[in-house]
Amino acid sequence: VLSIRGAQEEEPTDPQLMRLDNMLLAEGVAGPEKGGGSAAAAAAAAASGGAGSDNSVEHSDYRAKLSQIRQIYHTELEKYEQACNEFTTHVMNLLREQSRTRPISPKEIERMVSIIHRKFSSIQMQLKQSTCEAVMILRSRFLDARRKRRNFNKQATEILNEYFYSHLSNPYPSEEAKEELAKKCGITVSQVSNWFGNKRIRYKKNIGKFQEEANIYAAKTAVTATNVSAHGSQANSPSTPNSAG
Repeated sequence: VLSIRGAQEEEPTDPQLMRLDNMLLAEGVAGPEKGGGSAAAAAAAAASGGAGSDNSVEHSDYRAKLSQIRQIYHTELEKYEQACNEFTTHVMNLLREQSRTRPISPKEIERMVSIIHRKFSSIQMQLKQSTCEAVMILRSRFLDARRKRRNFNKQATEILNEYFYSHLSNPYPSEEAKEELAKKCGITVSQVSNWFGNKRIRYKKNIGKFQEEANIYAAKTAVTATNVSAHGSQANSPSTPNSAG
C-alpha cells in the first residue's frame, strides 16, 4: 500500500513531457553524455555552411556552453528528485502516525502520493522547458554569429570584387593589402584571405561566366580613373574670367 513506485506507474505519461525529454536527449543534455553535444554543434555548423579552423573553435565554445546547461539541468533535477522523495517520505510518516488514531485507507495514501508527484512533476516540466529554451537560444546565437561572420554586406563584396578584377593578372593581395581591405570592409584578415581563395577557385572553374562581371568592374575602374583625371585637370587649369567680371 505504501509503495511509491506503484503510484507512479499508474500515472499516464504526459505527451508534452515526452516531447521535452526527447528534445533534451537529442541535444545531448539528458541521458548519458556522448561528446558533450558535438553532434548538435556539427549540425548547427553544417546548417550555416561553415568550415575551417574557426569552426573547431566555435564547436569547442558551443560544447562548453552546452556542457554548462547540462550541468545546471542535472544539478537542479537532482535537487527536485531529492526534495520529492524527502517530502513523500515525510507525508508517509505523518500518515503512519495518523493511522494510529484514525483509519487511513490505501486509496487515501495513493491519492496523497499522487498529488505530491503531480506537483513535483509540474516543477520538473518547468525546468525542462527552461532548459530547452536555453539550448535553442544557444543554438540560435551560434548560427546567427556564423551568418554575420559569413555573409558580407554589399559594400564589402563590391570592394573585394573591385580589387580582384583590377588585379586579375595576379589576384593574390599582399598582407598589407589584406589588412587594408579588412579595414575597409569591416571584416578580419582571415575572412579576406578566405574570400580571395574561394573567388579564385570559382573564377577558374567558370571564366566565361565571370568574364561579364570582370568587364563591368573594368568599366567602373575606367570611369573612376577618368573622373579623377578630369578633376585633376580642372584643378590645375587657370580659371577663366566670366562675363560679369
